[in-house]
Formats: sequence, C-alpha cells, structure tokens
Amino acid sequence: MTSILYLAHDLDDAAIWRRVSMLEAGGAKVAVVGFRRLTTPLERPALVLGQTHNGKIVHRALSSLRVLTRAREIAREFAPDIIMARNLEMLPLATRIKKRCPQRNAPRIYYEVLDVHRLMIGQGIVAMSLRWLERRLCKQVENVIVSSNRFDEEHFSRYRQIASPPILIENKVWDGDKDDRLTPFRRDDVKRIGPLVVGWFGILRCAASLECLDQVTRRLDGRVQLVLRGKPALDAIPDFHRIVDANPHITFCGPYDYHRDLARIYSATDLAWLVDRYDANANSDWLLPNRLYESCAHGAIPLALDGTETSRFLRRRGIGVVVRDLRPVAVASVLLGLDKSDIAALARKQDAIDPSTWRTTQQDCVALVRLLAEGTRKRPASVVTPRIAAGDLAR
Repeated sequence: MTSILYLAHDLDDAAIWRRVSMLEAGGAKVAVVGFRRLTTPLERPALVLGQTHNGKIVHRALSSLRVLTRAREIAREFAPDIIMARNLEMLPLATRIKKRCPQRNAPRIYYEVLDVHRLMIGQGIVAMSLRWLERRLCKQVENVIVSSNRFDEEHFSRYRQIASPPILIENKVWDGDKDDRLTPFRRDDVKRIGPLVVGWFGILRCAASLECLDQVTRRLDGRVQLVLRGKPALDAIPDFHRIVDANPHITFCGPYDYHRDLARIYSATDLAWLVDRYDANANSDWLLPNRLYESCAHGAIPLALDGTETSRFLRRRGIGVVVRDLRPVAVASVLLGLDKSDIAALARKQDAIDPSTWRTTQQDCVALVRLLAEGTRKRPASVVTPRIAAGDLAR
C-alpha cells in the first residue's frame, strides 16, 4: 500500500480532508500533518504543528520555518513513499523531510497549488524573491498539482518554475461515494415559480460581489432573491452582516454540510453565483472554483464573469450564463432577461453533459494514487498526459 504524508497549511479547511478522503479511496494510507486556524476539535486525527492565522502570510511563513527542526522526527515516524505539500509554506518542510529519509527510500514530493498567493504575483522584489524560492524548492519536486491549467499558463510555465507540465486535478465534487454509476441531476421544474433565486455558497469573501448583488436585488425589488450559505470572510467583507441584514431580498443561512446539504441547497436555486474578485487579475481570473462543479452537478445554472477561466469553461461547453462586468445595471439586465423557461432550457443543456465532468469517482481516485506512486518525470509523454484531469487517466 502506498503511504502518503500530507502536509497541510490549514487543517481546518474542509478541502484538505476531501483530498485525504480521495487518496484513501484510491488505496493509499494517508497521514496528515499541518497547522490549524481554529481551536475546535478536528474531524480526523492529525499531527498539529501549531496555530496560524488567515491573511498573515509572514507569521505563517515563520511558523513553517520554525518546525523545520522536526523534519527528522516526522520522517522517522511516518517513513512515507510520497509527500504532498499543500501551498508554498509547506514545501520547505517537505524537502527537509525528504532529506532526512534514507536515500534509497527517499519519497517523491508533490506540490499542490490551489491558488498562487498574491505576494507572488507581479514584478516587485517580494514577488520575484518568492518565485525564486519556489523555483529552487521545485528542483526537489516530482510534480505540481493544480486545479486549473491557467495556473500553469500564468505562473508555472510563464516563470519556468518546474520543468514538468503540472498534473490537473479539478475541483470536482467528491462525497466519498464509491459507487461510480453517475447519473445527471434532474431539476424539478414544476416547482420553479416565484422570483429568480441566486445562490452564493462557500467562503464568501468577494466584497465586489456583495456590493453588486445588494444593489441588483434592491433595484429589482423582489424579482430576484439572493441566498447566501457558508462562511463570510469578515476580514475581506467587514460590513457583511450589516449589508445582509439591511436588505430584505438577501437571506443568509449560515454554514452547511458539504456531504449532506449540497444537493438540497443548489437544487433550491436557479442560478449559482461563481464570481469572485477577491484576487482580481490573478487567482480570481485563473481558477475553476468548487462552485462550478457543485452547481452543475446539482442542477443550478452557473453564472460567471466574462474574461475569467470559468467563463471560458462555460462557453466551451455552451452552458451557463456570463455577465460582462459587475456594474449593477449590467447584471440586473442579464437577470431580467431570464425567465423560468430559459432556466429550464439551460438545465437541459447541462443535463446532456457527462456527469463525470462534475464528479470524482473512486476510479479517478485509484488512477490518481497510481499516478503519484509511479511518478511522472521519467515516463514518456505518450504514457502520461498530466495536463488532463486525473479522472481521464482511468479511461
């Protein structure tokens, strides 16, 4: 059995545990080591290295450097075949652990990058220094894992951070279901009466989106309702609760359970808001968010912003709705142009797409673990096509 040591920058991020679940479903034995942001009990056992905080990249970096002295202890305790380091701050620890392992049993390192930190973007001295550090550390990395090819185009290939083309593992829905018989979600359009319902779910961190939707729902005076679910990032939107409480057309329902609630909350909406300008002209333009796959898998019509990788994804498949910009008048015009029959027609287009486009299967998980175990650097391109989704490797 392949043993994987997963180094996590935030053990309180549910996405960390979904990735761990995928690796275990693929047949790997996974040990988890990392930092925490919260103090509530963890859902799974892990070796906690310390406490860090959202947005405080310098503190997080220093915390990561301080635990380098534990590399030998970690190497002895876990003796992994593979190390997966999530985000740059975990990569120095991964390389140090590798050096502390016996040379004949040195683990392969995979560097998982779900977004490129804003400090690494641009031509300033800090950005160039961080990219230099990343490029140097990547010399010991087997490969990089990204969730969108745009991260390769805009960062890894552009700055020649690593020689191998990254492995693409999209943010598809994974609920731990080992039944690979996927079927399209069918909307109950008989219930589609009343106002147009827009759902914005997940980490709510885009101030521009909330400002736009606040004005749009007021302008349309009940013809469009906004439902918010998840966790508001109050460091990014400090007046979140004030705005929501003052608008009768916005409802905030709090956190939800990924495994139990996805189908219910998305199927109760007409449109899923995929716009995120938190890192405009960088990550926000490059990523393919969880919301894209969640909405399409559960019958909601995705709405994206023109010029982003998400809008390109939708246009290639002829689905979804794209707005030109976030001016309230422009967004209101698009929403007013949609009625329930339009939503039903868009849903039929979505239903016609292979559901494996949106969902990860156990077969995908097995293929992923096999790929990681066998390595990618020395295999010919005709055998490994790492730019395609891990799920396609099994087909």
